[in-house]
Amino acid sequence: MRIELVKRKEHSSLMTLLSPLVAVGLTLVAAAILFTISGKDPLLGLYKFFIEPLTDTWSLQEIIVKATPLVLIACGLSVCYLSNNWNIGAEGQFVFGALCGSFLPVIFPEFANGATLPMMLLFGAAGGAAWAMIPALLKTRFNTNEILTSLMLVYVAGLLLDYLVRGPWRDPGGYNFPESRIFSDAATLPVIGDGRMSISAPIAVIVVIVLAVVLAKTLKGFEIRVMGESPRAGSFAGFSAKRLTIFAFALSGALAGVAGTMEVSGSLNQLLPSISPGYGFTAIIVAFLGRLNPVGILIAGFVLALSYIGGEAVQASMGVSDKIASVIQGLLLFFVLACDTFILYKLRFVKKRKAVAIGEASHV
Repeated sequence: MRIELVKRKEHSSLMTLLSPLVAVGLTLVAAAILFTISGKDPLLGLYKFFIEPLTDTWSLQEIIVKATPLVLIACGLSVCYLSNNWNIGAEGQFVFGALCGSFLPVIFPEFANGATLPMMLLFGAAGGAAWAMIPALLKTRFNTNEILTSLMLVYVAGLLLDYLVRGPWRDPGGYNFPESRIFSDAATLPVIGDGRMSISAPIAVIVVIVLAVVLAKTLKGFEIRVMGESPRAGSFAGFSAKRLTIFAFALSGALAGVAGTMEVSGSLNQLLPSISPGYGFTAIIVAFLGRLNPVGILIAGFVLALSYIGGEAVQASMGVSDKIASVIQGLLLFFVLACDTFILYKLRFVKKRKAVAIGEASHV
C-alpha cells in the first residue's frame, strides 16, 4: 500500500484562515514535548518562552526591536513569493545592505549632519537591491535557479562582512577587536522610550500599510497576483514575467537592505562580524505564517520575535540550550507548510496489487 497526495477540487477558505493558528497550537505541543525530553517542566518552559516576555515592558520593547527587521524583510519576500519568485537569500541582502548603509559613518565619520541618516538608508536600500539583482538577472538571462544563487550569496555577503570588520573597516582605536568604529549621533536612529526601540518600528508599520494598499488596490498588485497564480494568463494580459522578477527581487532586496542599515544604525550602532541572528531566514517563516499578507506578516513578525526573547529567557532561567528558539521556529514552519498541504491536498491510500493490475490492463 502506498500513500498519494491528491489535489482537492475545492479547499476551505475557513481552514486557510485558521491554519496559522493550528500551526501555532501544534508548535506549542511540540515545544512542550521538547522541554519534557530535556528534563524540564513543560508548563514552566512554555510560560517562560511564550508568556513571561509579554509581562515586562523591557521585554516588549525588545520584541518590537527584533520584530522590525523580520517584518520589513518578510514584506519584501511576500512580493517575491506571490509572484512565484523564490528569494531565499534575504539574509545576504540584509548584510550587504548594512554594509552599504555603513559606508558613510565608517569611511567618512566626519560627515555628520541631517543628511547622514537618510543617505545611509538610501545606500542600504540600493545595496540590498543590487545584491538581490544578481540572482534575478541570472534567472531572467540564463534561467538559473534563483533558490541556489540567492542562497549561496548569503555566505558571500557574510564572509565579506567578516573580512571588512577584521581588516579595512576595523576601528583603529578599538584595541584590535573585530568591529568598526562607533557610529556618530547623526548616523544613529532616534530612540523611542528608554530601551533600544527606535523609529525603525513605525517605519516598518508604514511599509506594511503601503504594501497592503499596493497589493490590494493597484495594477502592480494585480500583476503580482496574476503572474504568481497563472503566468500564462498574465502573459495574455501583457505582463512580463522577466520584468516582474526583476521588480520583485529589487523590492525585496531593498527592504532587506533598509532593515540591515536600521539594525546597525539602531540596535548595534556599529558593524560586527555577525549582525544578524538569522533574520533573513526567519523572515521566510514570518512571510508564510502571515499568509503572504502584509497585515498578517506584522502579526507573525511579533510572534517570531517572541521566540527569540523566549529562547533567551529559558536559556537563562532553565538552562535550556540556546538552539531551542531555532528548533521551535523550524517546527513552526514545518507545521505551517503541513497545514497548507492538507488544505490543498488529501491523502489517498492505494493498494499495490490494484495499482499493478491497472498497469497490466493498460498494456493489454
